[in-house]
Amino acid sequence: MKPFLKWLGIAVVVFLIVAQFFPVDKTDPPIDPSKTIYATATVPPNAQSILQRSCKDCHSDETHWPWYSHVAPASWLVASDVHSGRHKMNLSEWAAYTDKQKQDRLDGICEMVGGGDMPPSDYTLIHRNAVLTQADRDTLCQWVKSR
Repeated sequence: MKPFLKWLGIAVVVFLIVAQFFPVDKTDPPIDPSKTIYATATVPPNAQSILQRSCKDCHSDETHWPWYSHVAPASWLVASDVHSGRHKMNLSEWAAYTDKQKQDRLDGICEMVGGGDMPPSDYTLIHRNAVLTQADRDTLCQWVKSR
């Protein structure tokens, strides 16, 4: 059994070393401030601060890439989550959405945060400041419903 564990350990180390040679795209496209949700929609300051604190890393082109996002295989997961989040809703490209798409995304905000699905628990486990309180959830939903 011990030789097996030794070879397994060596295989894991080799995998981790080789994995570093497969980088992922961690770029933040340039932002046109006139096209963001803050420039094209009325976002009250309290809702804006929640979006900035809990949503922008994955749902904007202003991602803060933490140290572990540069180390595979964590980098693969982080980049995948960011690209997926931007694809579903990008606060930096709000002006590009049609009115229906904007409304669908706003409704989605309330649905996802109201149901506790956003921000995801694997994100808030590490980013404790992104955890939404019930008051935060209520603020976002009240803003969405007031539009």
